[in-house]
Amino acid sequence: MGMTKADRRMDGWADGAALLALLLLSAYPPIRLSAQDTTAGRAVYEKWCAGCHGETGAGDGPAAGTMLPRPRDFTGAIYQIRTTASGQLPTDDDLRLAIDRGLPGTAMPGWKDQLSERDRRDVLAYLKTFSAFFADTTQRPEPLVFGKEPGGGTSVDALRIGRQFYDSIGCRKCHGDRGRGDGPSAPTLKDDAGFPVFAANLTENWRFNGGSEVADIYRRLRSGLDGTPMPSFSDLIDQQFLTEAELWRLAQYVRSLSPARPPEVRDVIHARQVAARLPTSPDDSVWGRVERYWVPLVGQVMRKSRWFTPAASGVWVQAVHDGQQLALRVSWDDRSQSPDSAWLEFTDRVLETVARDDSTPPAPTPWPDQLAVQFPLAIPEGFERPFFLMGAATRPVYQWRWTSTPGGVREDSLSAAVAGLARGIDRFDPLPGTPLSAQAVYDQGEWRVVFSRSLATADTANQLHLRTGRAIPVAFFAWDGSNGETGTRMAVSTWYFLALDTPVRAQVFVSPILAAALALGLGLTLVRRAQRPRSQIRRRSDA
Repeated sequence: MGMTKADRRMDGWADGAALLALLLLSAYPPIRLSAQDTTAGRAVYEKWCAGCHGETGAGDGPAAGTMLPRPRDFTGAIYQIRTTASGQLPTDDDLRLAIDRGLPGTAMPGWKDQLSERDRRDVLAYLKTFSAFFADTTQRPEPLVFGKEPGGGTSVDALRIGRQFYDSIGCRKCHGDRGRGDGPSAPTLKDDAGFPVFAANLTENWRFNGGSEVADIYRRLRSGLDGTPMPSFSDLIDQQFLTEAELWRLAQYVRSLSPARPPEVRDVIHARQVAARLPTSPDDSVWGRVERYWVPLVGQVMRKSRWFTPAASGVWVQAVHDGQQLALRVSWDDRSQSPDSAWLEFTDRVLETVARDDSTPPAPTPWPDQLAVQFPLAIPEGFERPFFLMGAATRPVYQWRWTSTPGGVREDSLSAAVAGLARGIDRFDPLPGTPLSAQAVYDQGEWRVVFSRSLATADTANQLHLRTGRAIPVAFFAWDGSNGETGTRMAVSTWYFLALDTPVRAQVFVSPILAAALALGLGLTLVRRAQRPRSQIRRRSDA
């Protein structure tokens, strides 16, 4: 049967459309979309990422020398935070989550609120170009499939099982008995590139770079942290050393070492007044009934030599007074009781890695641990305060300084603290004969120090007169000697306020109650009068 003119016209259109499609596909190969993504991603990377990760993605950007842990080296395609098995590439979702949320406990911030979704997608595509491993499309990364978390994770039995495996599979060797990263192997830890690595402090889950919940912890136990000493424990399940349920119990136990919620940062530290004896020992039972306040610390980066990697992330502060004296307790996690010669090699690696800010790294020395509590010389009337970084030559600040001693400071040692004037970050003038005492205890990765001093002082020219009912500015500084911290290399806080509270008089509570009762009685009387029948009211008026 012959073709009509209309049929030939349709065939011509079809042939033309096919030819046009062939030309388009020849001019723009299938990878064009990927090329567009990586080209745009490169611009995003060079603007926001290269400063740390380097132009070639090798983790050697200009800022890398100040960071510990070091920025990711993308060229080796070794990623810590994954849902895939140890030794496998991460999925795109893994990379996207790290870009969006960042990695807490490291210098990597979250970019979800800083970059558009398109920018984040493009930079993800560009990151994968740094390693040929991602070009192998025959091995698609597949997430591990996990069982469901068993219930009752906070029960005594569940935590007992978790603790049992914490000990038996060697977690305590690095993370320590209480999980503060102070295990016997902690001073020897380094990553595959030879950089020093801190064992994670399991009591601060808000700093876990892979997530803070039980499921996140379980995923790290199954996948490991490639490139670090943290292994995968999936093989122990394969070898039937433990079950998935028992590994879940371990994850639940690790989660139990941290508070239920991250600590809230508050501007005012309240010291309540007590009638009983003031506690002077760091382990006095009274402290268990005194509210704790979290004060975050950051590296001192304003004055040379700068310090970007402090060991202490914050301090817990408690305070009470009796109207005559103040007791101030400061506690913080510290992986070592410095000075400690066992940590000298680790200290050397830290200094070689990050102490290149200004000059040749100093030789490692068994430096002590230190703490400073800072006040103004006088309570300001307004909000004006001295320079927070230890005052200035023309406007000094009043400080209490505590230093650990060789062999450690025990409860019976009262000579480790001194009061003085700081006239800038590099000058501290002790005040001999000041009525300041301190007791300190180091216990399984934690320092606890109690300062005691009378509120009043005769030397108001050089010492702060502590007053009740006033907001007293206060700041904190900490040094970890085994982390190479001494002098200007330290952790610092901003100004907070210490309030010495006074008991509230009974009439403060009684007066509002009486006023409310009178108002209620008057209101009921008026309501009753309004509800009376008009006839009753008229009869009374006629009478």
